[in-house]
Amino acid sequence: MRARYSAFVTGAIDFIVASTHSRTRKEIDMSFIREWSQTSTWRGLQIFETKVVDDDKAFISFEAQYTQNGQDQNHREKSLFEREDGQWRFVTGDELKNPTVRYETPRPGRNDPCPCGSGKKYKKCHGAQS
Repeated sequence: MRARYSAFVTGAIDFIVASTHSRTRKEIDMSFIREWSQTSTWRGLQIFETKVVDDDKAFISFEAQYTQNGQDQNHREKSLFEREDGQWRFVTGDELKNPTVRYETPRPGRNDPCPCGSGKKYKKCHGAQS
């Protein structure tokens, strides 16, 4: 994974193709990859999880940070790698959605002031909607 990220950073498109599994290599959009690589300023790679399924199959979840057209971007993906001819090859990837954020603050009591700032009791304001 790190080698493929470095290939995007340096524009080594041939390596990106070579490190793709032969089963999915024909699906590569060379012009898109070349443009993405060359028009982005790559800012870092963070690997969240590596899950080895067996000796020839593994999943890697990661986030690549980059700037494109003046805007900071994050590409989050869970990639499947399989061993082919003794080398790990990228097979496919699925976009990871941002994790759900849960707020762990306690709910206000019925007779507490409503947290919206209306000055009403919670039960008469937003508590009535529950």
